[in-house]
Amino acid sequence: MPTSRARKIIIDTDPGQDDAIAILAALGRPDALDVLAITTVGGNVPLERTTENALMMVELANRTEVPVHAGCAEPADRALVTAEYVHGPTGINGADRPTPTTAVAESHAVDAIIETLETADDEGVTLCVLGPLTNIGAVLERRPDLTPKIAELVLMGGGHFEGGNVTPSAEFNIYVDPTAAATVFASGVPLVMMPLDVTHKALTSPERIAAFRALGTEAGASAAGMLDFFERFDIDRYGSTGGPLHDPCVIAYLLEPEIFSGRHCNVEVETQSELTMGATVIDWWGATDRAANCLVMNDLDADRFYALLVDAIARL
Repeated sequence: MPTSRARKIIIDTDPGQDDAIAILAALGRPDALDVLAITTVGGNVPLERTTENALMMVELANRTEVPVHAGCAEPADRALVTAEYVHGPTGINGADRPTPTTAVAESHAVDAIIETLETADDEGVTLCVLGPLTNIGAVLERRPDLTPKIAELVLMGGGHFEGGNVTPSAEFNIYVDPTAAATVFASGVPLVMMPLDVTHKALTSPERIAAFRALGTEAGASAAGMLDFFERFDIDRYGSTGGPLHDPCVIAYLLEPEIFSGRHCNVEVETQSELTMGATVIDWWGATDRAANCLVMNDLDADRFYALLVDAIARL
């Protein structure tokens, strides 16, 4: 169980193989991370699937006391874009898990986040956002007065030097709901961003995948199976030796922030142009006088990153 010194977090997610591994890693470290809830959103696959996948992961981790709340099925102002072509029809192809028997929590994810923030102590709650920002944008639109209770918001999304992965200029999580993303970046909440610039340096390899399988546990086997499936898309697209493990960067940052490096920048989100919809305009070189609103990461120690994930999942 979490210790009194563990950082209180909510994981907002659209699993996704990389989301699933991030969830397992977080649940494996209750000494450092007190997971108050997992909230789901439509993204990599539709909401029904993302919610089922989150329930699978809490069962796999033997942490069914962590509630899973289903959230927004789609953005408020545009149709949902999904990514089965990357993740497979289930979202977590390769996990090889049974249908979960744990029930989803009754309250909507947005309500659950609001209620958790309302009752948070002075240390606040860290929001770990692994998918489109639809739920979080709704929270901030409805209750901007609760922003002081958000200790930090750490998200996977966007890109600068790497461009986009769903369009030439936009990364998937931001592209799915640019309006919500713009709300988050304008909120004044302390933000840490894991863009493609850093996640594309967190590449799998046969040896790194084998380390999960060598744990000899169900969680290790599922992690390895998901990575075997997940990496094929990016290897084909980029010609790399492995696939980038995006979302676990958020959890790794909370556990060992020194693994990453970056700088404080201004980040704005394009919400008007169909050509560049969802692009994150990162003022990396200080070309404007816009105030910095986000700590943007662009490098990491990949060996330490993978060692941390294997260690966390080994503890389940």
